[in-house]
Amino acid sequence: MKEKREIILFFTRLLMLVILLVILFGVIFGVATEKNQDMSPKICAGDLMLYYRLERAFSDRDVVVFRRDGTLYTGRIVAKEKDKVEITKKNELKINGSIVNENGIYYKTPAYLDGIDYPVTLKKDQYFVLCDFREGAKDSRYFGAISKKEIKGRVITVLRRADL
Repeated sequence: MKEKREIILFFTRLLMLVILLVILFGVIFGVATEKNQDMSPKICAGDLMLYYRLERAFSDRDVVVFRRDGTLYTGRIVAKEKDKVEITKKNELKINGSIVNENGIYYKTPAYLDGIDYPVTLKKDQYFVLCDFREGAKDSRYFGAISKKEIKGRVITVLRRADL
């Protein structure tokens, strides 16, 4: 009889743990892997990102995970609703008429020939997202502004992939 109680207790605790994990990682947090070098050097291919799903107020410089056309992407918000975004002929990012000096971004920001037309004025609940590695990355220069609904969450931590 005691063994049966212990087995029931074990499976009850196991079920509670599974429910807790489903709530934590299915509702509150998300996990994604960076698939390429678009966010390097801050986030590299193979790094594991933990993102917070319940965030609804995003600001400039937030790194977000978003879904576009069925694919997960990672990018940094550089502009939000009502901002006017341009990319100059000198490959500089210009927001609301001012050239943006981005700390930690070591690459020029070229416009894509097959991308969107500038200037872009963002509508309500739209964000302009750029990858940190600016040359060849798929971001808002390629497919336009993203909506708040497309954002899965804000990245809160990155676990570095170690070459074992």
